Amino acid sequence: MTAGTPTEHAVISVFDLFSIGIGPSSSHTLGPMRAGAIFATELQSAGLLERVHRLQIHLYGSLAATGEGHYTPRALLLGIEGVDAETVDTAWAPKRYQEILDHKQLCIGQHLASSKQRAAAKMTDEARSDAAGQTIAFDYKTDLKWMWGEVLPMHSNGLRLTVFDEAGDMLATNDFASVGGGFVINGAMSVAPSSKSANLPTSSQSVARVKEEDCSVSEPPKDAVGEANGTPTVPYVFWDAASLLALTRKHNMTIAQIVWENEVSLGYSPDQLREKLLHIWDTMDTCIYEGVHSSEETLPGALRLRRRAPALYARLTRGFFAGSNGAVGASKLKGVSPSDERASVEGGGESDAARPSNLPALSERSVVGSGSGNLRRRARSSGPPRVVGRMDHPLLPTPPRRLSLPGTDFLSCYAIAVNEVNASGGRVVVAPTMGAAGVIPAVLKYTLEFYSEDEERDVLTFLLTAGAIGMLFKRGATISAAEGGCMAEVGSSTAMAAAAFAACMGGSPATIEQAAEIGIEHSIGLSCDPPLGLVQVPCIERNALGAAKAVVSAQLALSETSESGHAVSLDEALAAMRSTAQGMRSEFKETSLGGLATAVRIPVSVPAC
Repeated sequence: MTAGTPTEHAVISVFDLFSIGIGPSSSHTLGPMRAGAIFATELQSAGLLERVHRLQIHLYGSLAATGEGHYTPRALLLGIEGVDAETVDTAWAPKRYQEILDHKQLCIGQHLASSKQRAAAKMTDEARSDAAGQTIAFDYKTDLKWMWGEVLPMHSNGLRLTVFDEAGDMLATNDFASVGGGFVINGAMSVAPSSKSANLPTSSQSVARVKEEDCSVSEPPKDAVGEANGTPTVPYVFWDAASLLALTRKHNMTIAQIVWENEVSLGYSPDQLREKLLHIWDTMDTCIYEGVHSSEETLPGALRLRRRAPALYARLTRGFFAGSNGAVGASKLKGVSPSDERASVEGGGESDAARPSNLPALSERSVVGSGSGNLRRRARSSGPPRVVGRMDHPLLPTPPRRLSLPGTDFLSCYAIAVNEVNASGGRVVVAPTMGAAGVIPAVLKYTLEFYSEDEERDVLTFLLTAGAIGMLFKRGATISAAEGGCMAEVGSSTAMAAAAFAACMGGSPATIEQAAEIGIEHSIGLSCDPPLGLVQVPCIERNALGAAKAVVSAQLALSETSESGHAVSLDEALAAMRSTAQGMRSEFKETSLGGLATAVRIPVSVPAC
């Protein structure tokens, strides 16, 4: 390591960046759910759980400002009960939350044991309700405090959990910060002297003294080889984009190969690594499928926003055969002939590679016979298209024309589908946040359907390359909207997707870095200002635009004739992003106190949720 090289490297597991949880927000939903589970586990480990009689919750900063629209209370309470974000039944979660509110009772830690054994026991969430835990009275109106205008020292997304015994004396308290992407900073739990436990020494330290370590989302295999202190080592350490590119040149490896080798060093076998990456993609693909086939007309919340993905998808797939299945998830990657599929697409055919997964039955929209040649009858227009404007003017108005960009249309549809699932509290992959969860799945599915010649290789290359860029953003700037507005979320995901798309198109590491830089350079300054704190406007459409911007960014980088022809490096763009985030006013950092949040007029007749 040369003089001046930072000591804290950027390398984390790609499975910490691409984790699975329920929406709508990684910082306001997934993070608090994990914080609640951590606190319940600490109480259990300290032997204090059975003495807890009352719980008090304080939400600070952005969590207080927009937490209600992000379902923060629901996520936090379910986390305190020990619910696992990756496996929880998304239909059961809101029902259980309503039970807590109605009965004014909370069972701390009741799902902790079953969460650890969920794979073996295969217990349903309803069955786990009978598990052990400490049941206490909990009144949402008095035990949950919204600390508007107050911020904890560690981060703008802060929360404080405190428990008391039957006499009303404090047993323990802890501060947490949800820093984006589902990552949580865990402050050292302070325990009252009277609550001294053999399992946890009494601590008098201030909760402001925080261990600056993000909780690890993934769990590497137990046989991982590491240093003497138990921390797994990685062979290819990088701090920024420059050091990452230097590694690729020195070892003649792609960025994806660098990340692959680092993951293997954490203890994953190649088969395990492949399986986990394909599972991530399978979850993304399933999310797209659920979004385009949803039967719900509107999204939850006072905006009553209409779902658009099902109608967009139905229009794009009109005329496809019933029962066709073009899914390219993990279960569909074997036995595929990508070259034949691509040739069919280029020739105008309707190959599986060109079709979205599990197309809706054509019988739902047309008449299908058994070789009878029956055709769907299109509704005839009542007349020529209506032209707006005067026909006697020297400058004639332009008649309506139908724009046909099927690739871009599918790209937008997929991104919208994912974010509509996310907005409704469905299961999505954090990529690198939930508010920006649609960009990477949309561009990856677009890559597989329109360009891929080896789908499994492209899935692995795409996710590993995107992961490397995400690591640079997490270390060099931020992926938290509460710190950097939407440029930290959709801006980061756009750069990650641009780099990954360029990699799948055969771009060099320098070209990949350039694609990522273009993606973020033109996202710097994006504000996060959702009306009512709902992850809907402008979030859903912005993901569609982010996906399109990612593809264009990669195209610009791939068309560059000289690798030294670009004026701005990714490291310079990250520095600009970081300084811009520091200079942004709090109104534009996920507080819903400015921008669209205050400009959009919400009808007073619409009840708030």
